Formats: sequence, C-alpha cells, structure tokens
Amino acid sequence: MTNDAALRSSLVWLAAAMVVVGLWTHSFKKVAATYGAGVLGIAGVLLPDWDYFDRDFSRWTTPVSAEERAAISSHRSRFPRFRIYPLRAVMYACVYGFGLYKWWVFVSG
Repeated sequence: MTNDAALRSSLVWLAAAMVVVGLWTHSFKKVAATYGAGVLGIAGVLLPDWDYFDRDFSRWTTPVSAEERAAISSHRSRFPRFRIYPLRAVMYACVYGFGLYKWWVFVSG
C-alpha cells in the first residue's frame, strides 16, 4: 500500500464508530460486527492492486507486465486523478450497499 496515512485515518474512524456503537447498544457482539465489517470495507478499498484493476476489464485475466507498471507509474501525477469505471462502481455499490444494510439491521435490531 502506498498511502499509509489513509489506512491509519480509516482505522481511527473505525475505532470511533466502534465506540459509538458500543455506547449506543451496550453489546460486545455488535461492536465486534462493526469491527469486522469496517476492516473488510477498508481492505476492499485500500488494499487492492489498483494498477491491475485500472486496466480495461477484458485484460483482468492477464497479469500486469513490467512495461505496463512503468507506463502507469510515469503517467501518475502528484495528485492522482480518480478514475470512475462503471463496472467497478456497480460492483462496489452492490457489495458495500448490501453489507452496510446487513450491518445496520444487525446493529439497530
């Protein structure tokens, strides 16, 4: 991972969410569920090899070559641009939406 500060701040926000859930529900199981859902959510966003997934979808079945990694590295600016891909957006919306819904039903019930 190239951005350790993002991981640290995400984990701090997760700890704050766990404290709020713990104070609100007084349930260790719900705090543990919040921790598990939060860690999986953070891992799904911050840990993947985005150089691999930022290619065309049809090329996901082949590994990233050294030349492709060098080309990607040379095109990066100091402030990387956020690229939106429809397939990735739909996948993330479905998976994280369902996970957030299930977490909310568990914590609020």
